[in-house]
Amino acid sequence: MRRWTEETPRKARIEIIPMIDVMMFLLVFFVLISINVIPALGIKTALPKSSQAQETKAVKNAVITLAKTGEIQLEGALVTLDDLTPRLQAMQKPDQSLNIMINGDEAVPMQRLVDVMDALKDSGFDTISIAAKKKN
Repeated sequence: MRRWTEETPRKARIEIIPMIDVMMFLLVFFVLISINVIPALGIKTALPKSSQAQETKAVKNAVITLAKTGEIQLEGALVTLDDLTPRLQAMQKPDQSLNIMINGDEAVPMQRLVDVMDALKDSGFDTISIAAKKKN
């Protein structure tokens, strides 16, 4: 009778090299997000240039964005011109005035800007600024 030698079963091993690869991929992904390589949400605008532009201070502003396509955003959320002032009034605190910053693309028609400013003035908002880049 012939007897075959049986191999002893090998112990299972956890391979860590694929885990290191996955961790490096996640690290790179989160670094790219943190340095804004992946774009943020919102409408991209090209601000007009002004020699009188000033940096904004660290104050709570309500930012209204006017896109060249006609869209209006309040703090990144799409709104209509009729919904703009009620939402701003809801944001306003009773003991302080609300600073409104209009961030409009340079291709936005002047009439659209005037319509937005008229709606704000009619609702009692009198602190309105227009965002611009400093000319080089």
